[in-house]
Amino acid sequence: MAAVLVDSNVLLDILTADPQWESWSAAALQEAGADAALVINPLIFAEVSVGFSSIEALDAALPGDLYRREDLPYEAAFLAGKCFARYRRDGGARRSPLPDFYVGAHAAVAGYRLLTRDATRYRTYFPRLTLIAP
Repeated sequence: MAAVLVDSNVLLDILTADPQWESWSAAALQEAGADAALVINPLIFAEVSVGFSSIEALDAALPGDLYRREDLPYEAAFLAGKCFARYRRDGGARRSPLPDFYVGAHAAVAGYRLLTRDATRYRTYFPRLTLIAP
């Protein structure tokens, strides 16, 4: 079965009922999950966890039977570092989170599609990555 890595911004749109993005994110997530496994990694889990008071509440919001949890491959860590270095050489601000590069690299190395609504950086630094984005 194909897989889709789900970026934290999509999950947060749904979990926080974002007035601008909740509808798009919910529909895109449902469509992606119809024919592919939905995958998250520890960075996505961590980014979403900020709004939860306990791990039990977060586990309930991101159940393991709906979201397959995967570790980050070491190959993805290497690729993320290289892409982040290129970003810095291109004048990118230090405040840019390295986790975005890990997420893109994880999807690229694993051959997954990436469901995100923040496609610009992924298109720039992972041009062969298939994105599901507005």
